[in-house]
Amino acid sequence: MKALPGRSYERGARGPLEGVRVLDLSRLVAGNTLTQLLGDFGAEVIKVEPPAGDTLRAWQTKNVQTNWKLYARNKKSLGLELRKPEARALLLRLVASAAIFVESFRPGTLESMELAPQALLERNPKLVIVRISGWGQDGPYRRRPGFGTLVEGLSGFASMNGFADREPVLPPMYLADTVAGLYGAAAAMIALREAENNGGRGQVIDLPLLDPLFAVLGPQAANYRLTGKVKPRTGSRSSNSGPRNAYRCRDGKYVGLSASTQKMAERVFRSIGRPDLINDPRYRTNADRVLHAEELDAIIGAFVARRTQAENVAFFEQAEVTIGPIYDISQIVEDPHVIERELIADYPDPDMGAFPMHHVVPRLSGTPGSIRTPAPRLGEHNRALLAELGVDEAAYSRLLASGIACEGSPPAKEEEQ
Repeated sequence: MKALPGRSYERGARGPLEGVRVLDLSRLVAGNTLTQLLGDFGAEVIKVEPPAGDTLRAWQTKNVQTNWKLYARNKKSLGLELRKPEARALLLRLVASAAIFVESFRPGTLESMELAPQALLERNPKLVIVRISGWGQDGPYRRRPGFGTLVEGLSGFASMNGFADREPVLPPMYLADTVAGLYGAAAAMIALREAENNGGRGQVIDLPLLDPLFAVLGPQAANYRLTGKVKPRTGSRSSNSGPRNAYRCRDGKYVGLSASTQKMAERVFRSIGRPDLINDPRYRTNADRVLHAEELDAIIGAFVARRTQAENVAFFEQAEVTIGPIYDISQIVEDPHVIERELIADYPDPDMGAFPMHHVVPRLSGTPGSIRTPAPRLGEHNRALLAELGVDEAAYSRLLASGIACEGSPPAKEEEQ
């Protein structure tokens, strides 16, 4: 493949996690987010896939595996039918060389496969085991289906999201999964630090989707205990400061304005030609502005509605007011800041010519991450990985013929996402 301009394609770049082997038995987004982050920074991530492949392969748009191409970059694929004892034996032999082991089966499944954490730690005492589930390895809900949608509902997120006079709003992306994946990557590194540098042993990380999402919602429990009240949905308004909202512009687009300090609120009032609002008892303090948010939004909204999105941004930036455009993806990909910062990386791709995906996050100055290899074909790395275990070509052919190893099985196509 030919490298594209910039830093988008960096085959051979060394990452700070070089030498860390990760066995990833997870499916869908949470585990793949976790291991994608580790892979971006140099870890050797081995996706252990069944004959049908990771379910992400089947989430397609116009017959292109967009989710798989994104979340499986920088990974290898090992196709094993783990329902067969011989495949599990091969996996256990690989465990000896791994630093991190990630799975997302329902609680109890790993044990039923004779791959319980105790067995893995006996094989490799310093192994870090990340167990992803919807609700955790214990508790009354442990065997419930662990889809992110259910967690986004039970966690309290959906009840907070949306407008008071309408139904709760579930997120339009994989929120619970990606938050759990980011927490999981941090937890894996913390446990790896203990195992490698502090003379400790490996350990098990219980990573439900529920706990991380609840954690990022802030002091909801404390606020409820203090007030005895459930926080109502406020749309784009803030219950802590004002003015703060999304305002419709003349061209039908929107801007987001936030004035979370007293000086900024006063600056907003002056910029819209209403300095009299500074001493208006309805808007004098932040608490007053929150209490009278509806009236204040009507005043600001009327001013914003006379200008286009671009005109509003230019006007308020000139007045040093904290405002920004509310973009859709068609605007994001054309934004000069996004382009110059290479937020989106174009990777050489046989289906699209160049496949756009988010670049490595976060940026490190000394040992930055990189996009080194595309998402693998099912079982693409079988021969190389199994050769480490002494499996020659004849033996590998027998593994394929018996269904113990698998490669190249096309995934079932599901509805376009």
